[in-house]
Amino acid sequence: MCLWLRHLGAEVDGFSLRPTSERSLFTDCFSGDALASDIGDLRDFQTVSASMQRVRPEIVVHMGAQSLVRRSVVDPVETYATNVMGTVHLLAAIRQQPSVRAVVNVTSDKCYRNNEWIWPYREIDPLGGRDPYSSSKACAELVGEAFRQTYFSDGRAPFVASARAGNVVGGGDWADDRLIPDCVRAFLRAEPAVIRSPLSVRPWQHVLEPLTGYLLLAQRLYESGTTFEGSWNFGPDNGNTTRVAHVVDLLVQRWGTNVHAKMSQDSDAIEATLLEVDSSKARGSLGWRPRLALEITVDWTADWYQRHAAGERAIELCMEQIEKYEAME
Repeated sequence: MCLWLRHLGAEVDGFSLRPTSERSLFTDCFSGDALASDIGDLRDFQTVSASMQRVRPEIVVHMGAQSLVRRSVVDPVETYATNVMGTVHLLAAIRQQPSVRAVVNVTSDKCYRNNEWIWPYREIDPLGGRDPYSSSKACAELVGEAFRQTYFSDGRAPFVASARAGNVVGGGDWADDRLIPDCVRAFLRAEPAVIRSPLSVRPWQHVLEPLTGYLLLAQRLYESGTTFEGSWNFGPDNGNTTRVAHVVDLLVQRWGTNVHAKMSQDSDAIEATLLEVDSSKARGSLGWRPRLALEITVDWTADWYQRHAAGERAIELCMEQIEKYEAME
């Protein structure tokens, strides 16, 4: 998102904890770069407020989160403190900063109360969550809506919307307990990837797909205000909603060397087995649409990791794919 915004000519400031993993896309792309960025914790309101006052932004895209389901089960306190109170702190800081005109609160498709049914979830469906991560994202949605109706409902800026995206993949993700990064790490070590819950169904999409939606939503909020407030789904076409095992098969085939995956017979009771979102609202009102079929999504993702492993720079790989994606309009 930072790379794309700078490519579009925006002045970008960031707020985040320091990267803690051995590999980080942020470090790969911005090491030694003059990108303005405050290192801080969303759980500390004073730090968040001071950063907001320093930057005086016009548009805020809130992506800060503890974003891993299994980690949320191990440490629910950190998850709720970051995802819920972190959102409270950010919106309270925005309330004090008159420069802000548009706010996009990025949550998750897992914010819905999952009934394991075959119908895609719409923005009007009930929120919920049976694990701490999903529940915390439902809470973040409620926080955003409460602030919008209590403090930002007079028809003047800031205008607030939430964005709910399906499973996102793409080059540069090195998080633990995520399907593609786990497979890539195993492949690079010439080890078999062990796949949990291979029969679970998810809406898979390349990271550039929902980012396009967030950018469009921020633009519409900035230009047209209240018309585009509220919640928005950004999910792929039906052909991209498929089982974990199928995505792994495509990745193994595309990798092109002697790699393989072991499908675990154990299901992961933590996560839902069936999840899909309905993006009709974004398609009709924002003019947003997904562009990449599942096979292309996997191809771009594998290409990124393989070329990076061969020595190509992360920032150049990202920009190449951003420009290729833009050319598809």
